[in-house]
Amino acid sequence: MKKYLFVFCVILGSLALAAKAEAQILVIANSSVKVSEVSKSDLVDVFTGASASLKGNHITPVLLIESVHHELFLRQYIAKSDGPFRYGWKSLVFAGQAALPKSLPNDAAVVDFVKNNQGAIGYIGDTTPHQGVNVLIVK
Repeated sequence: MKKYLFVFCVILGSLALAAKAEAQILVIANSSVKVSEVSKSDLVDVFTGASASLKGNHITPVLLIESVHHELFLRQYIAKSDGPFRYGWKSLVFAGQAALPKSLPNDAAVVDFVKNNQGAIGYIGDTTPHQGVNVLIVK
């Protein structure tokens, strides 16, 4: 019995550490975007094409091509998996209501794009260097 309890505790502790060790996502914006906080619902609107502005700032979202950080962003903030998320964008494009956001291959490319494009907003892993961009607090 003690052996099973010990194994259970080890597994439970490992799961807790794994959850804590999971990468965190930073939402970043070009310095022209004059906000420091964004609500989760505003973030959903921007990244699903429902809105092209954020508190009076014209916004251009940029996406990561399928990656751990992309999946984590979708799970934490958008509450969709990649397939339905991209299908929503394709529907908007087909209807002539939006242009498909630029998709970049890695976090460094997202930082570079956001830094150099007025109104750009994106997401990266929290360990990615991100000098020259604003980090938005998601409420």
